[in-house]
Amino acid sequence: MPRKRSLILAAAAAAAALGTAWIALPASAAAPTAAVRTVADWGSGWQNEVTISNTGASAMTSWKVEFDLPAGSSIGSFWDAEMTASGAHRTFTNRSWNGAVPVGGTATFGFVGTGARPVGCKLNGIPCDGGTSAPTAAPTTVPATAPATAPATVPSTAPSATAPAATKPAATKPADPSPAATATTKPGTAPAKPVKVDGLLPLTITNDSGRSEPVHVYVLGTDLNTGKLGYVDRAGKFTAWTGGGPVPVPAPDVAIAGPGDDSATTIQIPENLSGRIYFSFGRKLDFRLAGDGLVQPAPWAGGDPNRDILFDWSEFTLNSSGLWLNSSQVDMFAVPHVVSVTGADGTTAETGEVKPGGRQKVIDAIRANPDFAKSVVTAADGTVLRVLAPGKAADAGLMSPSYLDPYITQAWNAYAGKTLTVTPFTDQPGVKYLGRTAGDVLSFTDTSGRTVASFTKPSTAAVWGCDGALAAPNDQVVGPIARTLCAALQRTTLGRLDTQPSGSASDFYQGEVTNAYAREIHRNMVDGKAYAFAFDDVQNQESLVHDGDPQAAGITLSAF
Repeated sequence: MPRKRSLILAAAAAAAALGTAWIALPASAAAPTAAVRTVADWGSGWQNEVTISNTGASAMTSWKVEFDLPAGSSIGSFWDAEMTASGAHRTFTNRSWNGAVPVGGTATFGFVGTGARPVGCKLNGIPCDGGTSAPTAAPTTVPATAPATAPATVPSTAPSATAPAATKPAATKPADPSPAATATTKPGTAPAKPVKVDGLLPLTITNDSGRSEPVHVYVLGTDLNTGKLGYVDRAGKFTAWTGGGPVPVPAPDVAIAGPGDDSATTIQIPENLSGRIYFSFGRKLDFRLAGDGLVQPAPWAGGDPNRDILFDWSEFTLNSSGLWLNSSQVDMFAVPHVVSVTGADGTTAETGEVKPGGRQKVIDAIRANPDFAKSVVTAADGTVLRVLAPGKAADAGLMSPSYLDPYITQAWNAYAGKTLTVTPFTDQPGVKYLGRTAGDVLSFTDTSGRTVASFTKPSTAAVWGCDGALAAPNDQVVGPIARTLCAALQRTTLGRLDTQPSGSASDFYQGEVTNAYAREIHRNMVDGKAYAFAFDDVQNQESLVHDGDPQAAGITLSAF
């Protein structure tokens, strides 16, 4: 299943995160060597690849790579090797099929981790250079590995403390374009039909919220041609961010005036852009620049200047394969909105519509759940600003960080005595991986019996974020298995349904310990679709629209 979660403010920038963590130096002219490089870094985690080269004089029959993890670091999934742990020390040894390395040959294995990179690498007891160098950082606070076909959502990082006003960059708000660049309909008038022009896609924002506050709109993203991060004005002109520094400084005001209640505004989206469309009520959002990157709002983090603002966002990618546009509840549920796209045949697809009173029903259900109740965040006047996703609520100290632990242990241990079958591709039913648990490690073999991936038992935080031990590299084996496991743990079907993915919406979120946040959001959507966690696209449960030849798109702010 392609990774369809959308927003990649760092889709192209992820390529810049490739780097070499260790440059291996042979101990002598005739010794095998090892090199470790970071092939992806998404801020909260990273993926490393180890290549063992037999530069010696005789064939190798086995190999062992070992290193130490700095405090706070961990390794989750790994592949093409066996791993043992002793305190902070990790040892990787060959599988039965890749230990023999002829002279001039190589063997490769990989792993996903969090925290600082490993140190003190040794191959068969010989140092692999003894030091590390950090990978080249992508110019963004939200790096991600770009998916093969469709976009991916990565949670934004918390901003640093407010910088002094004197450090604000010299950039100024862009001038308003000509009247032809935008159209705003007034109450009681019929909106003009948006017309697509070369290189631009019209997107109409309709305000049916019933709220009187002014709406501010931001189009932010990555230019997929250059990898630069920037903003778009209402006419569709992209401008790269400049003026950031080591300490985040205020970004220029790039807000676009949005529609009033019962009105609509059309803006233009340039092709080859991937990012977010933010909309806030009443107050403008506070963005910060760090280097050439953007620090996005993170209202679950202490000190975030946007925590008292009512806002939300949609996520999109527009490229030569068309438009992907989704409403996102991965981080929070705040402003209900419908996303839509109209194709060349005039057909419009839409999703994300809440049932009548759906927002309040979600709020009431979460408040009634003692484990989740504090994740409902209100303003001083009692207005509900947002319901935080459980991972963000736990980060903010609003719910137990170990809430899912008992269920995870039960589900993980279930496969010590039975087999878990993972069939991750709906269009390739013959591709199957068979999993069994030994200790805290769940390992998978392919149909030939070859072990292809192993996962250490994840923490609650790893499940909420589909990260850490469940981080999904952008490959065709480990990543699809990781996505499947995370979705099954979110929906509490792992341990009950022994073929994954499987079941239907009626099978999801059962038991006292489950993702009540995702359950209530899905229950209150007209079509049952939502992006309530990172891999909600497994079994097509996500609120996403796509068209290969889009002519127009829309976001409708629903009544609440």
